[in-house]
Amino acid sequence: MSLGRLGLYTEYCALMFIQAAGMSAWLVPLGPVLDAHGLGAIKPLAFATSALACFVSPLFFGAMADRHASPVKVLRGLALATAIAMALATTAIQSCHHVWVILGLIQLYALCTAPTWGIASTIVFARLEDARQEFGPVRAMGTLGWMAGCLLISGLNADTTTGAGYCGSVIWLLVAGFTFFLSPVEPPPGAHVSWHERLGLDALTLLKNPQHRVMFITAALMNMAIAAFYPYAPAHLHDLGFQHTTAWTSLGQVTEVVAMFTLGGLLLRWPLKWLVAAGLGFGVLRFVFSACNTRGWLLLGVTLHGASFVLVLIIAQIYLEKNVEIAWRARAQALFALMTSGVGNLLGYLGSGWWFHICTPHLVTNWSLFWNGLAATVGLVLVYFLVMYRPVKAPAS
Repeated sequence: MSLGRLGLYTEYCALMFIQAAGMSAWLVPLGPVLDAHGLGAIKPLAFATSALACFVSPLFFGAMADRHASPVKVLRGLALATAIAMALATTAIQSCHHVWVILGLIQLYALCTAPTWGIASTIVFARLEDARQEFGPVRAMGTLGWMAGCLLISGLNADTTTGAGYCGSVIWLLVAGFTFFLSPVEPPPGAHVSWHERLGLDALTLLKNPQHRVMFITAALMNMAIAAFYPYAPAHLHDLGFQHTTAWTSLGQVTEVVAMFTLGGLLLRWPLKWLVAAGLGFGVLRFVFSACNTRGWLLLGVTLHGASFVLVLIIAQIYLEKNVEIAWRARAQALFALMTSGVGNLLGYLGSGWWFHICTPHLVTNWSLFWNGLAATVGLVLVYFLVMYRPVKAPAS
């Protein structure tokens, strides 16, 4: 690798690392922080804000990054807005404002942050020579950043305090500053576009392709089950006597890092269909292990989170990069964010909140029933994918 390529590689690894740290510093401790401030009842709604944001924000900013502005500049503005919104939401929680004010500010944060990961992925993909071989290690730095954010929050004893939100806000300011050091990625020369195109709604035409559609739906349904992990895994860990639950949940990122670094080799040796099926199988196992309701089995279930995440969601992103035309790739990643973080998370956060209520009839949660229900859900997704996904040609599969 030349010095120039190595420099670009380092830039994008650092971008993924810092951005993921900022995301985890908010998302992972959010549930415990709300509980500690007497706001546990709004947890499903608070987590659902990110899903609602993904129905609008990623498509709009994805279209902007495809047609109107440098993706680097778009990311810079969004990172700055995210830092401000996170600080405002954290202050509202700390000051015990009305719940609708708190939810409104959390929604504002979600609108700002929802497009950032897709745009960052677009920036990285634009500079990679072989996404199948190179994206895994770069994306692994995002996983390490996520772990660093979790460990930082627990190291500061901020798992249940608003210090987590303020720390995340500072990290997002670092993301905004770091974009000034990124190599520019300019959009293609733009022509006149309609409002339909300006809002990114033309990205929905990607769903007309049968294989694209199956991949989008599978990722969305998988994310529906994953959405229960962040609000409820820390609560289960706490019930079993664990402290610093934010740090313990980062065990899932250990297998995620391993999977990222081996992803290139796996994609060369195995068809995409069977790798995604393996990821869904790991998803079933992680919830079955959690349902055993013991410290060891729960930690094993948490650990399997990473392998399942990579083999389904990261491979789906790589699939889009290899199978969608260049001019549509930012919008493809935006539609992916809408389907996973929008449709999947909304159904997951609200559905898991309802399911958690069913499994907690007398203020004592039946964790075995809760996690087994999610295992059955992922099992159905696995059946759907195996039946419906039929690769057209070998290079794309």
